[in-house]
Amino acid sequence: MTELRTFYPPIEPYATVMLPVGDGHEVYVEESGNPDGKPVIFVHGGPGSGTSPQQRRVFDPQRYRIVLFDQRMAGRSTPSASTTLAPTVWATNTTGHLIADMEAIRNHLGIPRWQVFGGSWGSCLALAYGQSHPERVTELILRGIFTLRRTELAWMYERGHLENVYPDHWAEFVAPVAPERRDQFQLAYHDLLFDPDPAVHVPAGQAWSGWESRAITVLPDEDAYQKAIVPDQAVAFARIENHYFVNGGFFREGSLLEAANLARIAHLPTVIVQGRLDMCTPARTAFELAAGLPKARFVVVPDAGHAFSEPGNLDALIRATDAFATDD
Repeated sequence: MTELRTFYPPIEPYATVMLPVGDGHEVYVEESGNPDGKPVIFVHGGPGSGTSPQQRRVFDPQRYRIVLFDQRMAGRSTPSASTTLAPTVWATNTTGHLIADMEAIRNHLGIPRWQVFGGSWGSCLALAYGQSHPERVTELILRGIFTLRRTELAWMYERGHLENVYPDHWAEFVAPVAPERRDQFQLAYHDLLFDPDPAVHVPAGQAWSGWESRAITVLPDEDAYQKAIVPDQAVAFARIENHYFVNGGFFREGSLLEAANLARIAHLPTVIVQGRLDMCTPARTAFELAAGLPKARFVVVPDAGHAFSEPGNLDALIRATDAFATDD
């Protein structure tokens, strides 16, 4: 039996910066690994989850220059989604703004081209960035494919879908929403999460974030759940996700999977990794993406769910980063 690959040893950043990107936003950016190595940008999920030390560890630190960043209002970026309700700030947090931020980071760091690695919402943003700037991408590594189509969002956040798999956890998700609002949970949660009263938005943030945390792994992860429901973190994460979801990701429905847009990245070396048991972003979207990128290597992990840290997913992702580690 082939031994599964796992995380590289822990490393610390050798450089960090709070990069002003306009509109009152600053994004946290860090670099780790080899300053002279192959550049890669890790595009985190959510939207809103922020960076974590584990994310550095899917790349060989001797061969990669590893760039992580917290997307607008997430993690260490400012202002924080947990504290601001200013409409002008939220209006300047869209997919287009995040793509521009990635270009600002690339230019600030003096990187001509880089590998783009993203999972879940990160796969969506990586696709959007690649389709906007294919000339700036050396390779794509995509995991847990998510394109924010209405059917994908309904699966997770509306009645009649994932509630059939996790009826107990669904009951916790439903609890903050008044019975008369339970026909459109995403919209009902928008009102709760953006209510200025902490007695309203904190329980809503915990319920939203806790629901997702319950569904991302095949086996329960109580430690991850407890971290997900820490009030400030839960509210920030839930607000950003909900902001993007009720706005359809700020792009045209289904556009990321259209043939003309996929043709813009079809020449790029690409690996798609999908857990067969992924309950958050079911495999159908990954199969559709793979069909539209027939030259991509498509890995379906039979015993993994959504989280990138699940053993089968992690093994496939590290094998992909190792395979692409040489200069383009």
